Order: sequence, then C-alpha cells, then structure tokens
Amino acid sequence: MHSQKAPFFTRLGRLFRLAGWLFRTGRHLRRIDAGNPAERDYAVITLGKGALEALDIELEIGTPPADNVKGVLVAANHVSWLDIFAMSAVYPSSFIAKQEIKDWPVLGKMGQNAGTVFINRNSRRDVEPINQAICAALKAGQNVSFFPEARTSLGLDILPFKAALFQSAIDADAPVQAVTLRYYDDAGKRTTVPSYAQVDLVRSLWRIVSMKKLRIRIDFAAPIRPGKDEDRFMLKDKVESSIREVVLSDAHDSEK
Repeated sequence: MHSQKAPFFTRLGRLFRLAGWLFRTGRHLRRIDAGNPAERDYAVITLGKGALEALDIELEIGTPPADNVKGVLVAANHVSWLDIFAMSAVYPSSFIAKQEIKDWPVLGKMGQNAGTVFINRNSRRDVEPINQAICAALKAGQNVSFFPEARTSLGLDILPFKAALFQSAIDADAPVQAVTLRYYDDAGKRTTVPSYAQVDLVRSLWRIVSMKKLRIRIDFAAPIRPGKDEDRFMLKDKVESSIREVVLSDAHDSEK
C-alpha cells in the first residue's frame, strides 16, 4: 500500500499556518529571558509543539524520558529538520547544530535565541571549546542535545556516530540520554520522505506538507552514565548500539 498525497489546498493551509507560527514564535523568542531556565524550557516546548501542530504532524511518545533528571547530554539519530521540533516538544534542551543552519532565514535566528550552539563540523579546533561549553552547561543542570551522526540519514538505519562530543558527559560526570526518532506515513509504514538527506530546505518542506499524514515516534532509553574507566569511544558505542536497535526494529516495514 503506497502512501497518499495531501490535497493541494491542505498543503497550502499547512504552509500558511507554519508562516503564522514562524512569525509568532520569532517574536516570542526575542523576549525570552536567557537567565530564566523555566521560562526558556516552556518557550522551547511551545516552539516544538507549535511547529508540529502547524504541519498536522502527530507526535507519539513511545518510551518516555525519566522524570526530574537534569544536566543530561541527549544524543539522537538525525533524519530531518523536524527532529529538533519533535525533541523540543517533549524534552527541552539546548542544541548543538552545524554552522550552516545559523544562516537559514528565520529558523537560524530562532535557533540562536533558543540557545543553539553552532559549530563547524569540519574544524577540529571547534571541538575542545565546544566540549568545555557543553560540560559547563551540564554541570549547571542544563540539558544539551546533539546528533552524533553529524548529518542526516534516510531514517531506516543510522550513520556511524562521531565520538568527540561524548567527552563532555565524561568530563561533567553527566548521564547520556539516547533518543530514537522514527517517521511513519498514513499507512503506518516507516517512511524516508521527511529525510533531509540530499535535499534542500524548500524541497524538503514541500515533501513534508504533501504527505497525507505524518507521525513521528520518539523513544527514550534509560539514561547511560559513563563508567569509571570508560572513554568517549566506549560511551559512543553504547549509545549508538541502543539507538540502532530501535531504528532497525521495524525498518523492514517501510515505504520508500
């Protein structure tokens, strides 16, 4: 059974609602008090939920996160630019993102105001200061999220994880929260349509609004705390294995 397309006017309606959401959210983020964590978390949750609602995207929480755990390094597989909104709607945090996103219209500015840290993935000189910044944030009780694949996949498997930023969890003695994102179409099958791999933002957005129905399932593993003699590569392997197991669990039932 092939997934169906949304009617043309449904697509336009979603784009119209998204434009309204961008305008309202941009204004709201400019007023955020960076020194007020509760206000910032509420704004991030509202941001994530609002984007998904504007696009008629259903969010399913499979395995929920542990309650009242702060100062967590959150590592997730990366499929789409929608990943950030899905995670934000459930688990507010600051994000580590590639430098190119900073120059995106509207979304780049919103990311800056929401506390996103932009890094140059091609420069090793960025790694140490970024790890220090993440470590300080974790020790202060702030959750920090990143995508260790460093780029998006089609979503039916994961790309090899990079180990560098896992060092911050070891330095801060902070738990790591593995998060798995999976995308489903109107037939309930895994789909690659929302993937941001090898496609520009405009085309990706049109593909997403053209889907009759889109559901994102998000699963949280039990937090993993670095072992006494564990290095970043060992920690990375644990998280990567945990996420890959969930991603592959129903990847055979997919609509490409």
